[in-house]
Amino acid sequence: MDAALARIDRGDLPTFAEYDLFHGLTGIGAYLLRTEPEGAGLERILHYLVALTRPLAPAGRGLPGWWVRHDPARGESPYFPGGHGNFGAAHGITGPLLLLAQALRHGITVNGHQDAMFTICAHLDAWCQHGDSGPWWPEHVSRRDLDRGRPHHTAPTRPSWCYGTTGIARAGQLAGIALRSPALQKFYEDAMYRALTDPAQIAQVVDSGLCHGWAGIYQTAHRAAADALDPRLRTLPERLGDALTAQDKPDALSTPGLINGAAGTALALTTFASQQAPSTGWDACLLIN
Repeated sequence: MDAALARIDRGDLPTFAEYDLFHGLTGIGAYLLRTEPEGAGLERILHYLVALTRPLAPAGRGLPGWWVRHDPARGESPYFPGGHGNFGAAHGITGPLLLLAQALRHGITVNGHQDAMFTICAHLDAWCQHGDSGPWWPEHVSRRDLDRGRPHHTAPTRPSWCYGTTGIARAGQLAGIALRSPALQKFYEDAMYRALTDPAQIAQVVDSGLCHGWAGIYQTAHRAAADALDPRLRTLPERLGDALTAQDKPDALSTPGLINGAAGTALALTTFASQQAPSTGWDACLLIN
């Protein structure tokens, strides 16, 4: 926390490892929200996330506070000079929105909490693209994209939990619930439904894992359906569960891990088999619960 706040004060660009859900303070915050919600640790992380949503001040660069200095693969690329802005739940600004929304939903807030959520939602709104299959968001934007005001993506990518519309829409839905904004909630519910019923988008999902694949999509849709104002979302879990079981082949389960392997797929299959939310709340690690 001290290092992260000092970096903000200097106006330096962060890395994924500072704030994201997999490696950074958002992930630690997800853990503390479950284990010590009233503690000083979570409070400090929420204060940090509020600070993260403020634009970087020096030299008037106009960059969002979460703009990272590296490319999407955490390296240097001629396609991303000056770093990039990431939209995903795993490594982008959607992860902090999920944590802020989940904390607010549990009555845990800090100064500037709701303003930070509105800032993120406004950023998502500014970069939302509209097509025949509904709203979608780029996975990331470069400095050139930022300067010209449009993404280099020309069509939606796979609707995964980690980078796609599924994860972003769950974050927006939870933000709408926490902020008591039915209009916001319904917008993101419509986005999720349309993405997950679009043949072109779901055809891009080629594995069964939690991060990129059917397990994460199913588990997120299951949680979203339970909170939905839009009745169409309640039709998704059965349809997506069938897709998950169809994808579940022995060769697809050769990796044993949670995020990309058999363990995560098995957990989602257990939810589908039982037709109820997991009593352990294991999917809190994705911040969808």
